[in-house]
Amino acid sequence: MASVETADRVRTSASRPVTHDETKPSFKTTELFTMLGIVIAILIAAASADNFDAPRAWTLIAVVASAYMVARGLAKSGSRHVDSDR
Repeated sequence: MASVETADRVRTSASRPVTHDETKPSFKTTELFTMLGIVIAILIAAASADNFDAPRAWTLIAVVASAYMVARGLAKSGSRHVDSDR
């Protein structure tokens, strides 16, 4: 009887899908809010300073956005997420 109970427990636990991700969604991270804050600060500085022109501001925003994407990619590269679309 004990082997039947053990087999049932194994069968039921193996049939449940595991839906656990190692990384948080991007809107729950401080990286996103930091990036948005930096972008807003760059836009304010470009609007108020005479020696800080638009091309330089947009270049800095592109660098900040690229760094954010690299940081999220590195955070997700070690995750154990399995694609369930197959």
